[in-house]
Amino acid sequence: MTRCIKHAALFCALLLLALLVNITRVQVVQAQRYDDNTANRRQVIARYGQPRGAILVGDRPVTGSADTGEQLRYERTYKNGPLYAPVTGFASQVYGTTFLEHAEDGILSGTDPLLSPFPLWNDVTRAQNAGGDVVTTIDPAAQQAAYEGLGGRKGAVAAVEPSTGRILALVSAPSYDPAALSGNGRSVERSWRRLNRDPDKPMLNRAVRQTYPPGSTFKVVTAAAALDAGVVTDLDEPTRSPDPYRLPGTSTALTNEGDGCADVSLRAAFTWSCNTVFAKLGVEVGVTDLATTADGFGFNDAGLRIPFSVARSTFDRHVDKAQLALSAIGQYNTRATPLQMAMVAAAVAGGGQVPAPYLVERTTTAHGTTVATSGVRSRLRAMSPSTAVRMRELMRDVVERGTGTNAAIPGATVGGKTGTAQHGVGNSGTPYAWFISWAQGERDVEPTVAVAVVVEDASADRTDISGGGTAAPIARAVMEAVLGG
Repeated sequence: MTRCIKHAALFCALLLLALLVNITRVQVVQAQRYDDNTANRRQVIARYGQPRGAILVGDRPVTGSADTGEQLRYERTYKNGPLYAPVTGFASQVYGTTFLEHAEDGILSGTDPLLSPFPLWNDVTRAQNAGGDVVTTIDPAAQQAAYEGLGGRKGAVAAVEPSTGRILALVSAPSYDPAALSGNGRSVERSWRRLNRDPDKPMLNRAVRQTYPPGSTFKVVTAAAALDAGVVTDLDEPTRSPDPYRLPGTSTALTNEGDGCADVSLRAAFTWSCNTVFAKLGVEVGVTDLATTADGFGFNDAGLRIPFSVARSTFDRHVDKAQLALSAIGQYNTRATPLQMAMVAAAVAGGGQVPAPYLVERTTTAHGTTVATSGVRSRLRAMSPSTAVRMRELMRDVVERGTGTNAAIPGATVGGKTGTAQHGVGNSGTPYAWFISWAQGERDVEPTVAVAVVVEDASADRTDISGGGTAAPIARAVMEAVLGG
């Protein structure tokens, strides 16, 4: 009898050991596999079982959470959704997350380890932190001015602070309300299909994810390269540029929109945007120096994040002289995002340095304790300080007596550059209207805002669209909003 009891006890001990081994295998070895299994809804239920942290603009939340009482309890809500969609993106129970909702998902959902009171605390207690908050750099007045300025026309606006790289405005039009994608009902699926089928692509963030030929706004880069390389030493010296200018190695003649560009100085050519002068300058500078300067401004950088990714702006190094001439006036394969061109204006305003743009000022716990800040950010050197001084002078001339007078602000110093970029087969498309600028208030010691505006406006009359006439007033409104803040 005693022997049977011993055998039974030993067998029970083996069963208990096997149970412990299996529990260890399931909870330790295979835990990640079960967590990642699409049939496991515990994580999804937990994710939406508490309110999501807020994204703040001007220290006020522009996002929230609504209690639905359903299994996936909390849905995302948005205040002024279309206005801030290029900043926040969407957080959908069906389609995931984009932009700040995606890049800062760990903080907002409460899963970031930095939100835990102690290291590994949540791993031991299985507790879940409340969602933290994301404080953005956006200036609400500048954002509103940019949005109203576009007025629903297809285009984008980006504004940055030249001394820091803080993004003050990021607007894309037409826009959409992210709240339409928040839940998991049939209306969400219908909204998703409608938004994706819309030919105007309202979910496309044109400010950072769409590149355009920058047209004459790229002449800022070409002029800086010519001055740094010593190709031009005197802003008022004749450039010996013919009008029209025959592209090297071809029979194609490049012309200007107006008369009076033959043999003019760099100052006059910049003020009145003479294509022939800058095409010739680009060839004289050479592809190596011009591309190096473009790279210094941030072109060809595939790794830019703000914290979500930004489309790469490009300047093609593999070109012949004719293609280089066109590239130097912002055509051929030269393409840029509005944010990139705001960085170009910021480099001029900032003494030749290009600030790394960023959108998040700091992240905090639900109780307001700072988790992380933007910190010290790297800078690029686009041009020498002396060249930047002369570029400021040239950009001021454009606004004071050239093609950009619509950007002038009484009592402020403003510099700018217009651009009208051709595109389409045989340049048949309606040109894109560009304007880039910077502004310094009467009491400011340095420029406080740099702006880039692009208006696609495919419904406009081709003869009525121009950087000075269409885009400059929008830039002026944004600069006024920042200077008056």
